[in-house]
Amino acid sequence: MKDTYIKGLRDEIKEYYRILSKEFPEFLYDYINTVEMKRIDGSSIVCGTDWTNLYHNKFYYTNLQHSIGVALIIWNFTKDKKQTLAGLFHDIATPAFKHCIDFMNGDYEKQESTEELTKQIVESSNQITQLLKRDEIKVEEVVDYHIYPIADNDTPKLSADRLEYTFMNGIFFEEVWDLETIKKIYGNIEILTNEEGVQELGFKNIEIAEEFVNLASKIWPKWIDNKDKLTMQFIADTVRKMNEHRLLQINDLYKYSEKEIIEKINNCGIKEIEVAFKKFQNATKIYEGNEYVQDKYCISVNSKRRYINPLVKYENGVKRIKDISNQAKQNIVEYLKFKTERYAYFDFNF
Repeated sequence: MKDTYIKGLRDEIKEYYRILSKEFPEFLYDYINTVEMKRIDGSSIVCGTDWTNLYHNKFYYTNLQHSIGVALIIWNFTKDKKQTLAGLFHDIATPAFKHCIDFMNGDYEKQESTEELTKQIVESSNQITQLLKRDEIKVEEVVDYHIYPIADNDTPKLSADRLEYTFMNGIFFEEVWDLETIKKIYGNIEILTNEEGVQELGFKNIEIAEEFVNLASKIWPKWIDNKDKLTMQFIADTVRKMNEHRLLQINDLYKYSEKEIIEKINNCGIKEIEVAFKKFQNATKIYEGNEYVQDKYCISVNSKRRYINPLVKYENGVKRIKDISNQAKQNIVEYLKFKTERYAYFDFNF
């Protein structure tokens, strides 16, 4: 059956999807069931944090599940197949461990180094290209979700992608709301026109926008704190060392699930890698300071700052919530001032 994948999801995710769109568009099922989309069901949206005791994620939320959520948000507000499919495909080029590989590529702050493969993957898929032909849609219309501002836009604007990962991170990664709260917040969102004359998702009233920013701001620092950066850089360096030893090719990141790659790392036969990775998996704390620490796995990197300053209806027009709410302004300013200590390290070397 076409909807077998959706039916097999945990009830919480299915209920969440029903909030995002009362209707699940029939045409999406065929695209979800392609080999290329099913591949990203083997990687999580939280960049390796599922694989260490430093984190206690409520469940494993995959890039496929995230992509479906993004597509449903776009469909709910636009009923446009092209935009919806662009949202569905936006992570089709995501490798295992997601943005950890951007860290490996030195792309710490934009975290876009793998996106260029999207068109190549879609064009080389017989399944997807046949479906697009059936639906009379050109490849160029669905391989760059950046061209659709409801799907994606620049931080700190509100887009379907940014909204979806914020919602779900607040459920399984850092619990700040439940599905009822999401339903209330989501029900207050509509398409507005921003200060640049471009369509953007925004809020109907100030109180709900304030609540969204206040709760979301509890998640934002978790995406740039030293625990997150240390986790991502360690996985990046582990993958690099596996590659240097010819035990893992870059293409393998697009072939194997994260679980399968973890098994390869833990049984690679290189003692240095196996021992360090096991310590990483069992770690329950990190160490921080403003001085580099010798003989420890010690790093210092910046990271992409993700936050939202949404539009909200105000008087006869629209404003950014930060400009009309002292509470939202405080939430955003405090986040933008948030700094970590310069270095973070594990109590072992690698």
